[in-house]
Amino acid sequence: MTSNTPKLERGLSLWQATAINMIDMVGIGPFVTMSIIVATMHGPASILAWLLGAVLSYADGMVWAEMGARWPQAGGSYVFLQKLFGEKKGDKLMSFLFIWQTTLQAPLVIASGAIGFANYFSYIVPVSDIQKKLVSGGLVLLLIVLLYRNIKSIGRISVVLWIITGGTIIWLILSGIPHFNASQAFDLRLDSFDSSSLLFVALGQASLKSVYSYLGYYNVCHLGAEIKDPAKNIPRSILISITGIVIFYLGMQTVIVGVLPWETVASSDFVASLYFEQLYNATVAQFATVLILIIALASLFSAILGYSRIPYAAALNGDFFSVFAKVHPKYHFPHVSLLLVGGLGFIFSLLFRLGEAITAILTMRILVQFVSQAVGVIAWNYKHKNEDRPFKMPLFPIPAIISIIVWLFIYLTIKPSYIFASLGIIGTGIVVYFIRKQYSKPVSP
Repeated sequence: MTSNTPKLERGLSLWQATAINMIDMVGIGPFVTMSIIVATMHGPASILAWLLGAVLSYADGMVWAEMGARWPQAGGSYVFLQKLFGEKKGDKLMSFLFIWQTTLQAPLVIASGAIGFANYFSYIVPVSDIQKKLVSGGLVLLLIVLLYRNIKSIGRISVVLWIITGGTIIWLILSGIPHFNASQAFDLRLDSFDSSSLLFVALGQASLKSVYSYLGYYNVCHLGAEIKDPAKNIPRSILISITGIVIFYLGMQTVIVGVLPWETVASSDFVASLYFEQLYNATVAQFATVLILIIALASLFSAILGYSRIPYAAALNGDFFSVFAKVHPKYHFPHVSLLLVGGLGFIFSLLFRLGEAITAILTMRILVQFVSQAVGVIAWNYKHKNEDRPFKMPLFPIPAIISIIVWLFIYLTIKPSYIFASLGIIGTGIVVYFIRKQYSKPVSP
């Protein structure tokens, strides 16, 4: 790369980075998963799934904070897995598997948010299934247009979206306080499960959905090359965003279940809209739904932004098609990579249903990305005790161990069909990697 070649710009401040993380974390997730979680846990016991998701977010967030501060580059896990498991050309299995599964799960993340947006949109304007697909696909195309600009402009837009997101959730929580029924909100009903094994399975399946709603605390790591003072600001933005979202989610869960009967929450496709309708009226509920749709748009805005840096980082390192390493000559962002990620998200938004997308996203990522990174960080720190660690996780290695245990617990409670599919994707990726490795060897004279 010559000195005249456009490069990424470190233009994001701490608060802009935190805003990008927080708007990615919220999105449509909690508004569409809350009813599923409440139904799975038979009522207010659903708070346990949100608490477990919070514990996992903090523990895993420590892992990401340590890696992000140590290696602040574009690409996030692609870079981390190389550093942790090997950077040599013939020793990149884990980073290759990450790229392999990212080509599927990144568009699925985008598609799930767009599908959830379209579903909630139907509260305001009743639409058919085909029209929902047009709404979700159109949203992705709109976001590609919004993201086609420099990182400083994106940082400013993210702060505005963050203010709308936080303001809406605070309004939701405060609105319910005068009508709050504590005995209703904290009636856990754990005896409604026939056995402890069924309770644990239900908790695992509910936690899968709550964790989906928490995901995004690491998005700033994908943008590592565009963060100012990354050794300090990446860990700070991760921990600040997790803390803020945990407060928001626990508050939302508690106040909604304390206002609406849990059976109503469990059976509703528009929990938040129904909540505002009961507290105020249909007009206010529609206004609140518009705000929720803006939150969903904000989350996808942040997600596409982060994922677009992964093919760019791989291409820059020679592990993906070189065209994706191109940086826009004027706006200094990886525009070809953005078009790839956004384009696949558009296609997937037309093909999948929401529940399928959410489960498939996490099942594919747990082993290759989350568990592998936690194991790798533990091993790397013991192997490189004397190397610089700009951020050291408190009580090392306990947070990483907790992360591994909770991720595996959730993984083992997922339906076997999804587990087999994820293992099939990993197995196929391993085969492709070694075939690629064999044919990339130089021919002996």
